[in-house]
Amino acid sequence: MKPDATTTLETTAAGAVARAAGWMAGALLSFTAMAFAGREISHELNTFQLMTYRGALALILIVVIAAAVPGGLRRFRTRRPFLHILRNLSHFVGQFGWFYGVALIPLAQVFALEFTTPIWVALLAPLLLGERLTLARLGAAAMGFVGVMIVLRPGTGLFNTGSAAVLIAAVGFAGSLLATKRLSATEHPMAVLFYMALVQTPLALGPTIHDLPLPSPVGWLWLLLVALCSLSAHFCITRAFSLADAVVVAPMDFLRLPLIALLGMAVYGEALELWVFVGGAIILLGNWGNLLAESRRS
Repeated sequence: MKPDATTTLETTAAGAVARAAGWMAGALLSFTAMAFAGREISHELNTFQLMTYRGALALILIVVIAAAVPGGLRRFRTRRPFLHILRNLSHFVGQFGWFYGVALIPLAQVFALEFTTPIWVALLAPLLLGERLTLARLGAAAMGFVGVMIVLRPGTGLFNTGSAAVLIAAVGFAGSLLATKRLSATEHPMAVLFYMALVQTPLALGPTIHDLPLPSPVGWLWLLLVALCSLSAHFCITRAFSLADAVVVAPMDFLRLPLIALLGMAVYGEALELWVFVGGAIILLGNWGNLLAESRRS
């Protein structure tokens, strides 16, 4: 007996979600490994030095990969160089704050606070892209604020320069995502990654040009892991979103929090904080609710 069209569509959809989950697993491992490598290399290099080497290695990797693909180098052509610069100024702030926070505060706290990025996207989109500020977006922002308060619990000493840096990083990542949304209409994803490394490497090099020590052999391995994981994480997320709706993929990202919390406990002896998970879950629910509302509106 042949399956009907509905059964075939359901099977195809289920297969796409399963593949999306596989790509998200790759993204989760990439983000986790990047945080671990970033923490380890912070013992040798400051954040500017780390980002200088990370950008240079990423640039080499992108060019080598593009050169190996027929017509790959032509994908670097752009009609919007100014928007690339704006995007990477914002992303540089985000990346700097993230690596700075990774070196100072528990890894689970870094990831929980980073989950506020979509909320900043929802709030900034009306200002920068002219989109509507809906009740769903305001609700997500309110839940995000509550979640951050639970994670940091003002008065307990958890709010410090490291947590402030990660919150600023979330705003920087939001700005870069909004710019990427504009660029995606005309630019190849490889061009976005290429100009990310091309612009951000000299930005990081400037403050360190007179103080750029050579890493140890092990340090080079950590730096290479940071560069590889930063590229693989972006690639895996892009593939996941191409296979399934955002409302399906986004909740999978929350698995980053327990994964990094277990790593922090096993490797660095960081305590498993219940309130970090509660706050992170509230932030995620706010994001997910906004995605559901956007999906229905579309």
